[in-house]
Amino acid sequence: MKKIAMMCFIFTLILPVFGQHIVHEHVYSAKMNKKIPVVIITPHIIAGKSYKSVYILHGYSGNSERTHQQDIPDLFAKSELYQTIYVLPDANFNSWYVDSPIDIGSQYQTFIGDELVNYVDAHYPVFAHRESRGILGWSMGGYGAINIGVTYSKSFSLVGSSCGALDFTRFGEAYHGYQVDQALGQYEQLDPAFLTSSKVAKMQTADQFYILDCGIQDEQMIGMNRDFHNQLIKANVDHIYQESNGRHDTAYWSRSLSNQLALFNNYFYYEKL
Repeated sequence: MKKIAMMCFIFTLILPVFGQHIVHEHVYSAKMNKKIPVVIITPHIIAGKSYKSVYILHGYSGNSERTHQQDIPDLFAKSELYQTIYVLPDANFNSWYVDSPIDIGSQYQTFIGDELVNYVDAHYPVFAHRESRGILGWSMGGYGAINIGVTYSKSFSLVGSSCGALDFTRFGEAYHGYQVDQALGQYEQLDPAFLTSSKVAKMQTADQFYILDCGIQDEQMIGMNRDFHNQLIKANVDHIYQESNGRHDTAYWSRSLSNQLALFNNYFYYEKL
């Protein structure tokens, strides 16, 4: 009887990680000295099988719960269809996914690019190499995906941005409205290293592939996305850039992110993962 009870207890411990499709975690960040909410969506796990992983970064004012409930509502089905584990970190509303120089409690670049990757590799049946790992996001998360993805090019082979907020120099009053100043300080003292354009030189040699898109009616972001696309062309950085009808809203990025996840899956397929 004691043996049976022990077996049931072990099964109970294992089930939340390998038997569920949606797992709610609180992952400790040593750099921030706190636990960060993370939602992890898995396909039906088959013992002995390893899976691709894609890290999905929400936009300004979003969170990981909204990501799978509203922003990409078919993410659960896509995990099964593409046999991919999706990792959805909560970036505290307005962190901009940077290692903030003014707020020690907001170090999300290191958390996602280093600490979270190591945690997922250790606790989930994923391929623990860059060729099977991607990162994407929209709006603030599009900026974050490029910032983190390029900075941690040894961790991610594929980087995607949808309607990304890619150029702080064009924000104007939105620099304060979107609370960038709370993560990076006043615009006048902004370190150029936080500008997406500063990543282009590294992108030339990062051995990554990039997918970007933006809605044609997205007055906030279309200009900066077109400019970044042209910068990548001039630098001969291999990438896909797409425009289609849409504004800066859930209707657009739900569709665009669904398309990007399909492109991610195609990339992994042709890489024979």
